[in-house]
Amino acid sequence: MLTLDKVYHAAFMLKNVVRKTDMIHSPKINPTCKNVYLKTENLQLTGSFKVRGAGYMISQLTEEEKARGVIACSAGNHAQGVALASAKYGIRSIICLPEGAPISKVEATKSYGAEVVMVKGVYDDAYKHALKLRDEMGYTFVHPFDDDNVIAGQGTIGLELLNQCADLDAVVVPIGGGGLISGVAYVIKHLAPHIKVYGVQAAGAPSMFHSVRDGKIGRLPSVSTIADGIAVKEPGANTFRLVSEYVDEIVTVTEDEISSAILTLVEQHKMIAEGAGAVSVAAVMFDKLPLAGKNVACVVSGGNIDVTILSRVMERGLLKSGRTCNLCIELMDKPGQLQEVATIIAALGGNVISVHHERASETTDINGCFLRMVLETKNYEHIENITAALSAAGFHLVG
Repeated sequence: MLTLDKVYHAAFMLKNVVRKTDMIHSPKINPTCKNVYLKTENLQLTGSFKVRGAGYMISQLTEEEKARGVIACSAGNHAQGVALASAKYGIRSIICLPEGAPISKVEATKSYGAEVVMVKGVYDDAYKHALKLRDEMGYTFVHPFDDDNVIAGQGTIGLELLNQCADLDAVVVPIGGGGLISGVAYVIKHLAPHIKVYGVQAAGAPSMFHSVRDGKIGRLPSVSTIADGIAVKEPGANTFRLVSEYVDEIVTVTEDEISSAILTLVEQHKMIAEGAGAVSVAAVMFDKLPLAGKNVACVVSGGNIDVTILSRVMERGLLKSGRTCNLCIELMDKPGQLQEVATIIAALGGNVISVHHERASETTDINGCFLRMVLETKNYEHIENITAALSAAGFHLVG
């Protein structure tokens, strides 16, 4: 059973296993807030908060259980936490990963000494396979979120938040299966019940959002999000109960909003967050919660993002924030047209980074052509100024 004593015990047991992560002031995330702070669990050992829960759960195993070894399933971060904690205690660990897990997470898990089993499908498929191996081989299963010891380990973040910021009004926490927010919310609502605890899910994987709204645990038919660390189809029984009791509100954020948050963290703090870690920041950035005038802490839960995904996410974030834009202009195919367009854009401070010229199709004027351009811009207002100037000059913008 989850208790405050258990969370305090977890904090004691984890002293030499995890890092006490910093709280960083982030004044530009949302200027309407009094203060925004980032709880940098993306800078935790293994790059994620998951090592807290896994570390405490494994520390509580009997000698017989340690001798048999442990098994876990994960989208990646829990895997690394289990692998690192197992290595510290000299325990054999087997990790089942969904085949779509980022390569960086797979390789990192192996680097801690774990045996990795790749499973077709998503997290839930890896979960079923891990349970099958547990029953066949007698391993102890380390659940990624629906276990009291795991939740207590994650709850140590709540203790740190209260110690690091005495005047918090709200804490914003990512939700996948719900282990992180269950631990944080349990601690905060027992020690400082006036502080609001908000949860955030990806719009493409809103399992806890739907379950709490409907008053019962539901299972999504599928999940689709760049926030792979929180792409969970069904919350746990324990976490559903704790979230329903202690969390004030849950909201969702879109893929574009997540991408923008990742980009903002890179630009403003030189900090890498994975999609799951950035959803809390996205919710604050895009005013999903009533936080004006409040002191707010965003838990940035992880930073293990594959570099190939990071580049695509940043491109999407630039588009979402108006930092790049795509223009398609229908022109008459005659000399000087491209120069005139470029002159207008340059005069307004736009930077052309890509140009594609194509002859018109059968649906347009026989002397027409299309000019497709990608521009570097400052914001949406800048884009509107450029498009307005092009239109005023007689150019026809398409789409």
